[in-house]
Amino acid sequence: MNTEDIEEGRRRWQDRYDKVRNDGMRRTTLSELEVEPVYGPPADQPYAGFERIGWPGEFPYTRGLYPTGYRGRAWTIRQFAGFGNAEQTNERYRMILAAGGGGLSVAFDMPTLMGRDSDDERSLGEVGHCGVAVDSAADMDVLFRDIPLGDVTTSMTISGPAVPAFCMYLVAAERQGVDIGTLNGTLQTDIYKEYIAQKEWLFAPEPHLRLIGDLMEYCAEKIPAYKPLSVSGYHIREAGATAAQELAYTLANGFGYVELGLSRGMDVDVFGPGLSFFFDAHVDFFEEIAKFRAARRIWARWMRDVYGAKTAKAQWLRFHTQTAGVSLTAQQPYNNVVRTAVEALAAVLGGTNSLHTNALDETLALPSEQAAEIALRTQQVLMEETGVAAVADPLGGSWYVEALTDRLEAEAEATFAKIRELGESSPHPIGPMTSGILRGIEDGWFTGEIAESAFRYQRAVEKGDKRVVGVNCHEGSVTGDLEIMRVSHEVERDQVATLGKRRGARDQAAVDSALGAMRDVARGSGNLVPPMLAAARAEATLGEICDVLREEWGTYTEPARF
Repeated sequence: MNTEDIEEGRRRWQDRYDKVRNDGMRRTTLSELEVEPVYGPPADQPYAGFERIGWPGEFPYTRGLYPTGYRGRAWTIRQFAGFGNAEQTNERYRMILAAGGGGLSVAFDMPTLMGRDSDDERSLGEVGHCGVAVDSAADMDVLFRDIPLGDVTTSMTISGPAVPAFCMYLVAAERQGVDIGTLNGTLQTDIYKEYIAQKEWLFAPEPHLRLIGDLMEYCAEKIPAYKPLSVSGYHIREAGATAAQELAYTLANGFGYVELGLSRGMDVDVFGPGLSFFFDAHVDFFEEIAKFRAARRIWARWMRDVYGAKTAKAQWLRFHTQTAGVSLTAQQPYNNVVRTAVEALAAVLGGTNSLHTNALDETLALPSEQAAEIALRTQQVLMEETGVAAVADPLGGSWYVEALTDRLEAEAEATFAKIRELGESSPHPIGPMTSGILRGIEDGWFTGEIAESAFRYQRAVEKGDKRVVGVNCHEGSVTGDLEIMRVSHEVERDQVATLGKRRGARDQAAVDSALGAMRDVARGSGNLVPPMLAAARAEATLGEICDVLREEWGTYTEPARF
């Protein structure tokens, strides 16, 4: 790019920056040296390929979505939490918010994630252990007690039964007196990554895609600020994928959901801003930064050139990041504080919009209150003390980072071509990327590729080619065992008893009527969110709602592969 074009871009950036800048942001180093909000090539020097790097807030958004970077607004501190019953988790949420957290992220227990009630025989021994137990809208009431849902953005990490859980959340907001049309938050809902990595589905892909399409339509019309989909690469990476695989599979899934919206006759400029993403921040510092930058650039280009998005917001890739749980070690767990800080810094330098930092004890148990506070303070030290928020994309133009960004982008594009090729033999009416994803799921292509990557990594660790401090090198330590958090068996007993009392106190005729109406819609082609919302208002349980759909749509068993 020649000097005239670069300087014209700098002037465009300056105009946008001047309109929105926040004069309260720190503007010097610790030594009182003034820093600019962004840096670029010298004014008198051309820079080959600078159009692929650009300026913050300008297509292709490699350097971030906003001209101010974090000077306009820092990333949201959104700590993922949930354990035991709704009352216990509510206490943790209020602690996080009081300590400076900017948003909430709900972790559900395994029965809830599988659409089962706490008194289901398949829930025995699992209630409240990997997240909070939620059986009905009454649990959502308790979960968010004294937390104004009209003011706090909430993310919910759930996919299989995401839509009924969302309806219960809406009922809790209504009971607080909140206009649900004003709610802002994120529901994960990403069913593709369940088949690819996490394995928490209820049905075959087709009915799940129907529910997701219904949710996209409902939110676009009724709750415009709410994001009904968080396309998740986190679980793909945690299953053993490489950074390049995480990037490619996640964005491919996102393209599949764009095709779903378009197949419903929706306007991409209307539903596009409702798509968000969720990435892993692993320990290879520069590779992670490059991954985030490449993700923004790829998404913007495909949304504009392939799917016809005309507005900037529809081209933006907004994403949440969580530090890598799989990088944490049970050996010498205090080292996990360092790993988490490095990963969080990579997420920030990569331009994340919100961030969760893992606790040092999460490889052993749910976080203790002290460990959760350390994780929160890790973000606050980065935000308040390091100066990393003062400059947008401070590594932009680095030969190494730009080369890594280009390399990851090229590998992702090659993977997109492979996925589309997979679908050529069985085209799906939703679109070509959808065809490839569904074929890749059914054939086990995704899981096979991830398994191979995971095997290569584990073999390298066991051979000592990849060094992990405290595991295969520097193994001596003076630290002792941690005091870890344990969920009492009384949680399950009490949750089951409470559920029984609620069932006895509700209007059973109203529940039966609402579930029957929902069944009728499931047999047709109408939008399932309104009748599901009515069932949640009547205190139908999560298991009851999901069982109606299981009876209509059946369940799904993954084909055996060896």
